[in-house]
Amino acid sequence: MEYRQLGASGLVVPVLSFGTGTFGGKGELFSAWGATDVAEARRLIDLCLDAGVTMFDTADIYSKGASESILGEAIKGRRDKVLISTKATFRFGEESNAVGSSRFHLLKTVDEQLRRLGTDYLDLFQLHGFDAKTPVEETLSTLDTLVRAGKIRYTGVSNFSGWHLMKSLGVADRYGYPRYVANQTYYSLIGRDYEWELMPLGLDQGVGAVVWSPLGWGRLTGKLRRGQPLPSTSRLHATADYGPPVEDEYLYRVVDALDEIAAETGKSIPQIALNWLLQRPTVATVVVGARNEEQLKQNLGAIGWNLTADQVARLDAASAKTLAYPYWHQRGFAERNPPPV
Repeated sequence: MEYRQLGASGLVVPVLSFGTGTFGGKGELFSAWGATDVAEARRLIDLCLDAGVTMFDTADIYSKGASESILGEAIKGRRDKVLISTKATFRFGEESNAVGSSRFHLLKTVDEQLRRLGTDYLDLFQLHGFDAKTPVEETLSTLDTLVRAGKIRYTGVSNFSGWHLMKSLGVADRYGYPRYVANQTYYSLIGRDYEWELMPLGLDQGVGAVVWSPLGWGRLTGKLRRGQPLPSTSRLHATADYGPPVEDEYLYRVVDALDEIAAETGKSIPQIALNWLLQRPTVATVVVGARNEEQLKQNLGAIGWNLTADQVARLDAASAKTLAYPYWHQRGFAERNPPPV
């Protein structure tokens, strides 16, 4: 296992983390992902730890808190061997204040998450989305309180726009609050929008990428093919509308390129897609999930080797898209405003 520093922090994380969205299976979305119970979770965590995967990612909304509870049970007796990453901000309850990044909600939510996880601290806590109705100063001062109390060690965000993140970092610097060191972001071979602004921001400000859905919401498994129906076992039947949209022809173009490189390397399409991500700037860790041991072992095969520069370039070309303004315009001034490399 390779380990990298998380952004501009001193925290070292494995390049692959394990996502526990499959733990619990409560609700329409998460039941389609999986329904891992405590016994199976322990087995998956055993395999992770044996491979050096020491960071486990969850959130309060995953299976209505069951993901955190199952993770907490599964790591009992070995809390010192793992890093826990969790998230909150989205609605979690019917009460008027059971949502957002207010002082009221964050203080209550973090205590509930600590209880479910069976721990007294979180290694990484991330805001799951931007709350435009709560002043940034209130949110950051609350996180500062939680860090000083020892309940949170590092902070990050998820699904923020560039200006959301940059404004937050500016406020943190102005008042001496802890800076965000992680951005849990969607990034894949068929979803490269992260590169346009958030990646340059991460390089400039020391914010590491914690990548979610690295296989494009399950589309880069190798099972989706041009001219063939969606496999009956695909979770996309139930979850496609929840995830990032992808045009069919664009997907098939990328899969064609992955097929060629799979034939050259003897690696699977998911392994190649994950390895490509691990060579991108700012990427600290890629969150992989698995409903069973075989899927986990397949994902672990993404490390210990590297695509060649030519193979990376071919994947880059196959997945390239016309950028939105002003990014396409900025690429014409690469002499003084180079893209991240």
